[in-house]
Amino acid sequence: MADFLVIAPRFCGPAGSGNGGYVCGLIAAYLDGPATVTLRRPPPLDTPMAVERDGDSSVRIHHGRTLIAEAASSPDSPVPQIPGRVSMAQAHAVAGRARYYADPVFPDCFVCGTGRGPGDGLRIFPGPLPDRPVWAAPWTPDPSVADARAIVRPEVVWAALDCPSGIAAGEAAGLAGDTAILLGRMTASLAALPAAGDQCQVIAWPNGRDGRKLTAGSALLGPGGAVLAAAITVWLTVPRPVPALPAEGPS
Repeated sequence: MADFLVIAPRFCGPAGSGNGGYVCGLIAAYLDGPATVTLRRPPPLDTPMAVERDGDSSVRIHHGRTLIAEAASSPDSPVPQIPGRVSMAQAHAVAGRARYYADPVFPDCFVCGTGRGPGDGLRIFPGPLPDRPVWAAPWTPDPSVADARAIVRPEVVWAALDCPSGIAAGEAAGLAGDTAILLGRMTASLAALPAAGDQCQVIAWPNGRDGRKLTAGSALLGPGGAVLAAAITVWLTVPRPVPALPAEGPS
């Protein structure tokens, strides 16, 4: 019997589709260890999608005949280099100061949406540090995103690493107002999971641009500053307003 994956409406990103990082995290759960997930089409909400496994090292997600995403184990993926530490005071000082928040493309996004209230969205609102190209935001996980032991679910950590890296990549690239970006690929490694109520922070930094592709890194830091998780992301530029079916993810 085939497995099916369903994205609950709470975990949206762009209108009508799942938050990219959250979806990547759900798909990565079918694999062991670090994984690379490529999104080929916007994942629909509240819709069963078939899970096709190829042994223990890869998986594909289909909606009907449409390939939505594919993933592979990536134990040899390089761990991103964290560009210096950020204090919690610094993260609080710059929170919400990204230019993105002057006119957010995805105000209802589960991770970075200003339209989501406490206990609903993650409300991770990064801003740029004044002395280096790093974006930072504080984050205290809500009990609703944790399991019965009060440990934050892995797919939520993937989500937390997603949007800050996109904001960093887009602002560093100086994208025009008629251009948005969507997550195309994400590689993440989770060393530890925070608990609900932990005072964490997420930092992100741009890594460059190649045509439509923007790359960035991100990390989740625990209350003592330890790196709990890190990710490398690839983003694709699309016209704004975002089309319902943008071009396929990175090749």
